[in-house]
Amino acid sequence: MDIATLIGMVGAFAFVIYAVIAQDQLAMFTDDLFSPIFVLGGTMLGVMIRFSLGHFFSSLKVVAKAFAKSNDDPQSLIDEIVELATVSRKDGLLALEKVSISEGFLEEGVQMLIDGSNAEVVKQSLSKNMRGIIERNSSSEKVWRSMGEASPAFGMIGTVVGLVAMMAKMDDPKAIGPAMALALLTTLWGSVLANVVFLPIADKLKYRSSTEKLKLTICIDGVMAIQAGQNPRVIASVLGAYLDPTQRVAPSKGKSK
Repeated sequence: MDIATLIGMVGAFAFVIYAVIAQDQLAMFTDDLFSPIFVLGGTMLGVMIRFSLGHFFSSLKVVAKAFAKSNDDPQSLIDEIVELATVSRKDGLLALEKVSISEGFLEEGVQMLIDGSNAEVVKQSLSKNMRGIIERNSSSEKVWRSMGEASPAFGMIGTVVGLVAMMAKMDDPKAIGPAMALALLTTLWGSVLANVVFLPIADKLKYRSSTEKLKLTICIDGVMAIQAGQNPRVIASVLGAYLDPTQRVAPSKGKSK
């Protein structure tokens, strides 16, 4: 599990709860079910209008990516590609069939090399697959970002409805304060859901998508370099250029065949 997502979300909710308890208003929040139901339900239905039903529900399932632990170390991927290049230069492309490959996308590209596909076909096929993956990731991010944009609006709508109802009871001054507090709760819920749940998940999905795009690009360049028979040390140096200088590992000084 991605501990950063878990700590951030739980911690943010904890601060909100602490603020409510500090003001001795916990009972008002626990007794009011209208506000969260209205904001959450309205947000979901409002966003559903913007997308297809299948796309909407599939994007909800993608939330697992925000909490799942992922391998964000592209250097390990580069090391694996260098090892594959070393085996290929020493024993030929067919020898790669016996090598275990951790990344499915990289394995797909290597298998195309083993099958004898030419460089242009390999690059076009992998690039097309990469565009599809990135596009799907981007679509899921858009759904969550739309929810982050819609929830404050539904919070405000709920507040306006509550204020209208309150204005209809102006003949009872004692009821104005509690009624206004309940009306403003929908704005609070809209803001909390947007900034603690929806937008953070959208940003995490965007981060994961950019990380995955980097790894897919490294895979494509690595596969093409292996097919071209480049020196493993050269491959390590070229692929290392994609990384931040602090993440790079110097290529081994051992001799390459």
